[in-house]
Order: sequence, then structure tokens, then C-alpha cells
Amino acid sequence: MNFYSVRHLTRFRYERPVSESIMETRMHPRSDQSQHCLTFSLSVSPRCRVFSYRDQYGNNVQHFDIPGEHDQLVIVAESLVEQQPPLDVPFFLSPDAWRALDAMVAEGDYGEMLLPSTFAQTTPALLELARELNVVRRDDPLQLVHELNNRIYEYFEYVPRSTRVDSPIDEAIASRQGVCQDFAHTMIALLRHIGIPARYVSGYLYRSREDHDRSMPDASHAWVEVLMPHLNWVGFDPTNDLTASNRHIRTAVGRDYADVPPTYGIFRGKTKSELYVAVKVEASHEAPPLDRKLPIPDDWSVLVERAQQAPERTIPILDLQQMQQQQ
Repeated sequence: MNFYSVRHLTRFRYERPVSESIMETRMHPRSDQSQHCLTFSLSVSPRCRVFSYRDQYGNNVQHFDIPGEHDQLVIVAESLVEQQPPLDVPFFLSPDAWRALDAMVAEGDYGEMLLPSTFAQTTPALLELARELNVVRRDDPLQLVHELNNRIYEYFEYVPRSTRVDSPIDEAIASRQGVCQDFAHTMIALLRHIGIPARYVSGYLYRSREDHDRSMPDASHAWVEVLMPHLNWVGFDPTNDLTASNRHIRTAVGRDYADVPPTYGIFRGKTKSELYVAVKVEASHEAPPLDRKLPIPDDWSVLVERAQQAPERTIPILDLQQMQQQQ
């Protein structure tokens, strides 16, 4: 059994004060059979009331509105998560696994995880990649997914910030480089193309000194879950050529990144904004006290609220906040 404390800092700075910010966050880890979120808190500066709800995929969502003028917005999400030892994922299933998978799909409600979505599109470039990687119904569905996880890992070079948060998968396929977001979207689109339900997972990956992951330790992470007969949803991390383990901390699932961005919002004003993100994940083998307050590191001392004077006039323009790319 492992315990992880997660701190996720997001800071928006504006060249000129904005008069309102409306924000929605998905940084509260999920609780399920193998993972349990023991504590969670969301701190926002300037101060405001934070509300919560569950979306259609069962994700925990926090939302808030800051109506006063401010020149920066800081969000700190702090979590304590308990992870059970992972179940072993076999390399292959029974000879009738394709038929069993199709029966699961016919009897269940998996349509959304089979159709193209905002970032997981069946494009000509994707179809060409499917031919190159021999992504067709063959062998055993689980064996094919294991192989595809490895082939995508080898096909793409991992290059931080080589794509944008809204880049279509064609850009990563053409350049053969990207970040975890691109790896996950490409794998999802390839699997849906051959009738395997696949969904996008947003979260964090703990990395110790012994681990040699390609993904960045100071950013949120993304991987894929695939529906398999007898196993239900199984996690695969094509960025690092891994099956998801108890190092993978799940915060949200959806069709693709568009359903699960860590932060999504708008502000009222006409100005440029600067986004800064930092993530820290720490592990322990013993449960820390549940009332322990997770300290904010010294280098995160940007959480000082500033009193702002009223603006001379409000510019009634709504602009989308910058979004966090998952590295």
C-alpha cells in the first residue's frame, strides 16, 4: 500500500487587471476500487467560495467565480491519496476474447468511448499510421493493446512543449514527437478505429529515483484506459511504455483532454495572460495524519493576495483562460 501527497499549483498573471474570473477545475483525485482520496483541498487567491459537483463521467469538479478586480489568480490543489497494490495485467486473454469484447460493447453503454471526439479523430494521417503499425483485429485484443502501447512509445520522440494544448494529433504524427497528451490521443483514436472502447485519463505519475519515465515529474500526466473482457478498464501509459500501476494517480476520465482539463475558465477583460504550473508528488509507505496540512513550498510563495483599486472602466470582453498542457 502506498500513500501520495500531491500539490498542484496554477498561477495566471495578467498584464492589466481583469474584472472577473470564472473557473472550473478537475484536480480532485477519484476514489474507486484501487485508489482512495483521503483528503483534498483547493485554495484560491483572491479568496472566493468554491463549489463542487460530479460530472457525467463521475469526475470531481470544483468551480468558482471571482467578481472583483485582480491581476493574478492562484490555485493550489492539495490531495492525500491511498493506492492499493495493482492487479497483475496478463499479456493475453482467451482465444474468444474478441467475441467477448464485442458482447460487452453490445450489452453496455460504451458508445462515447468508441466514437471520434475533439482530439481523437480518425484522420487520413491516423489511418496511415494504423497501416504502418498494423493496427487491425488480430491475435488477442489485450495482446494487441500491449503491442500498440510499445509501438507508440517507440514511434514518438518525447519532446516537452513540442505541441500546443490544442494541437490535433496530425501534428504529432507528422513530426513523430509530442507529449503525453499526444501519445494518449493517438492511441485512443487507433483503438476506437478497430472497435475497442478507450478513454483518456488525466492525473499524476509519481517518479522515484529508480524510475526512468520520460514524462516530466513537475506536470500533470495523461494515459489511456482500455475496456477488456474479464478485466474491465485497464490502464496503459504509452508515453512511458507502462501498464498503469499504483504510481498512476487518477483525477479524471473522459473521451479526451477536452473533457478533463485540470483548469478551464474565462476572464473578463482585454489583456495578455501568463500561465505557470508546478506539480509535486511525494510518496510514503505509512499513512500520514489525516489532519496534516500539506505545506506550500517556499518557492510557491506567490500566494500573497494584493488589494486592488477599482478600475476606471470595465472592459466587457470575455477571454478564455490559457489551458494546461499535460506533459
